[in-house]
Amino acid sequence: MKGLVFDGHRTVKYETVDDPRIEAPDDVIVRVRKTAICGSDLHPYHEREEGLDYGTVMGHEFIGEIVEMGDEVEGLEVGDSVYAPFSTNCGKCFYCRIGLTSRCPHGQLFGWVGVGEGLQGAQAEFVRVPLASSTLLPILEGLADEEALLVGDAFSTAYFCAENAGVRPGGIYAVVGCGPVGILAILAARQLGAEIVYAIDSVPERLRLAHEACAVPIDFSVDDPVATLQEVSEGRGADAVLEAVGNFGSARTAIEIVRPGGTVSVVGFHCDETFAFSPGEAYDKNLTLRVGRCPARHYMEKLGPIVRDGDLGIERVISHRMPLSEGSEAYRMFDEKRDGCTKVVLTP
Repeated sequence: MKGLVFDGHRTVKYETVDDPRIEAPDDVIVRVRKTAICGSDLHPYHEREEGLDYGTVMGHEFIGEIVEMGDEVEGLEVGDSVYAPFSTNCGKCFYCRIGLTSRCPHGQLFGWVGVGEGLQGAQAEFVRVPLASSTLLPILEGLADEEALLVGDAFSTAYFCAENAGVRPGGIYAVVGCGPVGILAILAARQLGAEIVYAIDSVPERLRLAHEACAVPIDFSVDDPVATLQEVSEGRGADAVLEAVGNFGSARTAIEIVRPGGTVSVVGFHCDETFAFSPGEAYDKNLTLRVGRCPARHYMEKLGPIVRDGDLGIERVISHRMPLSEGSEAYRMFDEKRDGCTKVVLTP
């Protein structure tokens, strides 16, 4: 089959790779119908996150059709259209039972193979899904493919971020970073009752999307987010900040604009070795920090019906739709934010 493989620093190649095969009785093979590039794919792409084997098939966002099943798979059939979270989970352990599926000790992240161990990714024609019965969900009737694709990762992550921030009516909220997850965090915050959300970025296309999502855009290259948030809050700052980037600067901005007693909710993956604030700063602000990987499988069951039955327009974050064969260029364009690129969906 064809797939996009990691070949070193800022290098992804479209190559022929081995077809996946059933390796365990709870596996299925999915023919990928749509896959996407996620902001977190850029961490191994830049080798900020080290340890990914060369030749690994990239990607963890996908929807498709089951074409082969192991003997112990339950609740699914060959021919089912399915969507997936970015990692597998057993559905039975302590963490799965409490809804923290992203910390299942038996789970694996799609698109991460290190020292020969791990799970190949979904930016390919086919993908193997272990623990399929508890990982995959049939796509709900009436839920569009691109909506399902986003619910499996980006929108679940955004909603998790907004819930962790404690968003409710009447508060003052800010989103740092208006990439796909940031834009979807605005939509999630408004779904949870936020009346005003301030959106901080400097990329014009992203600020435009934030405005279309009914946020108040702040271009940090022009205006000071700290001063703006203090001005609209009688000098306090934001009640909560949703940080959706994952670098030192975004984290520092979040700490500076949150009010004393406020919450910073972080879903951007950080590769820095230290926090962007000191223990003393956290103490002096009575800061609540909530951070971690979204339990996407847990959220998919909740959010699928919300997206299907509502009019959220989560697909607005998709700017480009390209064939998988153009994936190398898609990575470069997404990384460099060229041509108004905010989110790329790839079709094998």
